[in-house]
Amino acid sequence: MDTRLQARLALEDLNARYVDCLDQGRFEGWPDFFTEDAVYKIISAENHEQGLPLGVIDCRGRAMMRDRITALRDANIFEDHRYRHIVSTPLVRRAADDEVWAETNYQVTRIMRDGSAMLFSLGRYLDRLTGAGEDMRFAERLVVFDNKRIDTLLVIPL
Repeated sequence: MDTRLQARLALEDLNARYVDCLDQGRFEGWPDFFTEDAVYKIISAENHEQGLPLGVIDCRGRAMMRDRITALRDANIFEDHRYRHIVSTPLVRRAADDEVWAETNYQVTRIMRDGSAMLFSLGRYLDRLTGAGEDMRFAERLVVFDNKRIDTLLVIPL
C-alpha cells in the first residue's frame, strides 16, 4: 500500500480516537496521543500566518499536558459543558521515513448543561507525527482556529 495512504489511514484512526477521548471526557488519556516531548498549541490563524508564536494554549511535552488536565479537574471553575468534534479526512502533505506532516479541518460544537449548543471553534490541525499504524503519535499539533476569538470557557483541549 502507498506510504501516504497508509499514513492517512493511520491518522484517520488516530484522529477518531483523539476526538472520542475528548468528547467522552477522558481527559487523562489525552497526553498519550503525543510523544513525550510533543508541542501542542492553540493559536489564531492571524498569529500563525504572521509567524507570531503567541498561542492561547501552549504545552511543551506530556508533563505540561498532564498539568493542564490536573488544573481542569482540580483548580478551574467553569460551567459544566462538553464538546463534540467533527474532523475532515486528513490531507497528508508529506510522508517520509518515520514522519508525517498533515492537515485536518475541524469543527467543535460546545454543548452546555441545559442542552444549548453553539459553534465553539473551527479551523485546522497542522500536525507533525511520528511512528506508524497504532504507534503513530503527535510530535506537534498546532490547532489553528479561524474564528476571531475564543470564548473564555476554553478549558478542554481542542
